[in-house]
Amino acid sequence: MDELLTRESFEEAAAAIRTRTRHKPTIGIVLGSGLGGLADAVTEAEIINVADIPNWPRSTVEGHVGRLVLGRLEGQVVVIQQGRAHYYEGLSMQQVTLPIRVMQLMGLETVILTNAAGAINPDYQPGELMLMRDHINFLGMAGATPLRGPNDPSFGPRFPDMSQAYDPTLRRLALSTAASLNLTLHHGVYVGLSGPSFETPADLRFLRLIGADAVGMSTVAEATVARHGGMRVMGISGISNKANLDGDTTTSHEEVLAAGLTLVPKLTSLLTGVLRLWPPPRE
Repeated sequence: MDELLTRESFEEAAAAIRTRTRHKPTIGIVLGSGLGGLADAVTEAEIINVADIPNWPRSTVEGHVGRLVLGRLEGQVVVIQQGRAHYYEGLSMQQVTLPIRVMQLMGLETVILTNAAGAINPDYQPGELMLMRDHINFLGMAGATPLRGPNDPSFGPRFPDMSQAYDPTLRRLALSTAASLNLTLHHGVYVGLSGPSFETPADLRFLRLIGADAVGMSTVAEATVARHGGMRVMGISGISNKANLDGDTTTSHEEVLAAGLTLVPKLTSLLTGVLRLWPPPRE
């Protein structure tokens, strides 16, 4: 697969999905490491293995099963992406974000991006959720952006605004839903790094200094492409571990996956509550 993709690549993938489902989703949900269990709540489900979709990026990481689940969730027609591919797996940023472009071509207006993240903010505890109010695009600042290359104006503008990457109305809806459920939902800043190595204590102290509350290896590029295409974005981090700012503990992917067992019921309650109140108005 070429590093820079053409519209034809996105169209081919979208066409393959349309031929395999009767559903016409309006909301996309991307599930991060260990969070795939949310898809079990979908009714009238139709499952597509991403290996059957042309050009779709394949994940090699445990906890990312590689399926699309289309159906109904709280009365809304959704497509749930069980697992994502990552930049550190050797893919380009355009390959990683192809699913978001495909969602745009399929007419989706909103995408909910979830991830497993390490807590930099000392007030955050493993097993809690953080609503993303903003992000720090470390990779994009350094040039690794999915918008590199020729711009297709039918997708979005050459220079998209990112001042409100995460839709304010959707954030208010999530916060009010969490309050009604008596569910802890922090409201913070996510920083996206490339991975796959976990951060050093010095890395983490630096990230805390510049305002990051949680750290992970995904989501930011997807949010960038979604906003480029005019989609509304909500981002939710499942806090899987306390970041090792002092160097006295270790972090593992097994720990991240184990945290998903605690996080999935909370994430399911939050998102089903949000979808129950859909659609929120545009402002």
